[in-house]
Amino acid sequence: MSSVIDAPDIPVLQRRTLGLLVSTQALGGLGVASGVSIGALLAADMAGPTAAGLSGSSAVIGAALIAIPATRLMRTGGRRPGLVFAYSAGVLGSLLVVAAVSLRLVPLLFVGTFLFGGASAANLQSRYAAVDLADSDRRARHLSLVVWVTTLGAVAGPNLAPFADRVTMPWGAPEYAGPYLFSAAVFALGAVALFVLLRPDPLLTARRSIAESDLSEKSTSWKSAFATVRASAAARLGVSAVAVGHVVMVGVMSMTPVHIGDYVHAHGDLLRIVGLVISIHITGMYALSPVIGWATDRFGRKPVILAGVVLLASACALSGTAGEDTVRLAIGMGLLGVGWGCTMVAGSTLLSESVPVVERSGVQGLSDVIMGVSAAGAGALAGVVVDLFGFATLSILAGIAVVPLAALTLRRS
Repeated sequence: MSSVIDAPDIPVLQRRTLGLLVSTQALGGLGVASGVSIGALLAADMAGPTAAGLSGSSAVIGAALIAIPATRLMRTGGRRPGLVFAYSAGVLGSLLVVAAVSLRLVPLLFVGTFLFGGASAANLQSRYAAVDLADSDRRARHLSLVVWVTTLGAVAGPNLAPFADRVTMPWGAPEYAGPYLFSAAVFALGAVALFVLLRPDPLLTARRSIAESDLSEKSTSWKSAFATVRASAAARLGVSAVAVGHVVMVGVMSMTPVHIGDYVHAHGDLLRIVGLVISIHITGMYALSPVIGWATDRFGRKPVILAGVVLLASACALSGTAGEDTVRLAIGMGLLGVGWGCTMVAGSTLLSESVPVVERSGVQGLSDVIMGVSAAGAGALAGVVVDLFGFATLSILAGIAVVPLAALTLRRS
């Protein structure tokens, strides 16, 4: 049971919470990246290129839909039960993927990748837990710190995939199963750490500190969350920035391993090159987050969102024209990650500060659901586009997708 924290102790609790989130976020990033780096390859191997896009979409929509019960748990019980639930779903999903590979069951693979997305939902929701008790002038920096620390695990994850594959295969694990066994282990460790150590709960403490422990019905209603977003132009822009950035990133990133597989055919070389390119991409997503957080506080939310639009469009142009030039593709994927970071950090901060505190957890959950469902559709479409027209066409369409966000941001300025 969480105890009420006196105001002088809140900074101490915030530092302790950030330390725990930093640790579990690194673990979560390690597990998610280890699976994501080979997920498309695994699906393509079992059922063809179109299935590769569907597999990525399954994980993304899993993250979106698992965020719904996770958010409900957070509304009533705080951040801890919601985050533990989401990571636990990731554990189960990882194990089901291993079973699907062993049995060569494509439907089970999709179920597993769907649940695997729960770990991504936990990673995304953790960024909001970092600002529950933060001072108003430090929210963007604290949020960006949790986004940034994902780099520590996420960069290593894709490069550990070949190692996990080699280590587990002599023990009877099928090809591509090792990284998912590794993911299951680190997700379980993160869930246990949060269950034991995230006490007192930061969200419940924040509510008590502003005398809002007696929440009204509107704070637990999805209808109210929609109404809150509709009523605020800034909140609508925040939701749009997060969603569009994620759509473009997922659409291009999910099919990059398949594109590399079109011109790299040796199994060992393919895993190594995919691991390197995805590591560069994930470094772009997270490594500059503190700088993006500082820029968001210093120059404003909208200018950083616009910078993200420019970077995303540039990334699509580079990646789409890379052909078999892995260096050019890696640079494009790095820029894709930085552009995503700009829209994610600035959009999330703008959204959080544009709605009443009592509505924040519901609106934040709604934003992640919209983001995930939209990106899942993009991932599914990406596989079809690449199968019919090629990776270059996919990159062009992804670049076009950022134009409405640019128009919306400029109109609201």
